[in-house]
Amino acid sequence: MTDLIIIGAGTAGLTAAIYGIRAKLSVKIIEKAFYGGQIISALSIENYPGMPGVSGADFAVALYNQAKSLGAEFLYEKIESVSLSGDVKTIVTSKGTHQAKTVIIATGAKPKKLGVSGEDKWIGRGVAFCATCDAPLYKGKDVAVAGGGNVAIGDALILSELCNSVTVIHRSSSFSSEPLQLEQVRAKSNVEFMTDTIIKEIYGDKKVEKLIVESKVSGELTEIPVNGVFVAIGAEPDNAVFADEVHLDEKGYIIAGEDCRTNVPGVFAAGDTRTKTIRQIVTAASDGSVSALEAKKYVTSLTV
Repeated sequence: MTDLIIIGAGTAGLTAAIYGIRAKLSVKIIEKAFYGGQIISALSIENYPGMPGVSGADFAVALYNQAKSLGAEFLYEKIESVSLSGDVKTIVTSKGTHQAKTVIIATGAKPKKLGVSGEDKWIGRGVAFCATCDAPLYKGKDVAVAGGGNVAIGDALILSELCNSVTVIHRSSSFSSEPLQLEQVRAKSNVEFMTDTIIKEIYGDKKVEKLIVESKVSGELTEIPVNGVFVAIGAEPDNAVFADEVHLDEKGYIIAGEDCRTNVPGVFAAGDTRTKTIRQIVTAASDGSVSALEAKKYVTSLTV
């Protein structure tokens, strides 16, 4: 029996592990892919206090090493089902069954898709979701970025250093990205912006060759020759496996407040996976610490 199982090894989950172990809880972390979460793809983190310019990969490695050195046990397994009510929480994975007194769900969110023709067909052959991961594959080529937030503009900045041209396609005339980063991208001579524009189709033969886009103002359709398109329009949670246990909102996020408590006693939600107004790396770390300390209170209450 483990005191605490943390599901997800992103910023929230790793921070929760650090705080949980320091609170004298035994901790297991279950992660289906690799530790680090979305932040691992960030070329440079500029808004985490005290660590300006650190890469997402370096940040994730430092968190992982800290949790590991304190004694966190990492299990790389896919969760198949959960039973979270009662004093014993049971997690069934592809490799076995795990039980704990308390659980923190920190599964983050996954990139949203455009939902247009050709998107799924060309994933890995011109459709990408991570510029840090895949930008080198498009060196000297023409690419597009879909989106107008921090991730999209950050991707455009990365791609502008390697690609022949970058076209930023955004459905609105205004951007939600940080102004300084947007200014940096606008200053690049090989970056073009198409606003009030939506992608209608991604077309190719053996790989992506062009995009069909539509102006929201005129309704005019335009073809844009590209070798690839990077989709960066936000993220969505992947909480279906928990839907029968914890309450979700209409968008699939776990309903939990600033104390990270869900409707199930002893089950907490931390980071991007829960309902909140601001989803940033610093708030994920905050959730990790809060949820772990709340988990400690819960475990203590079981023995009183």
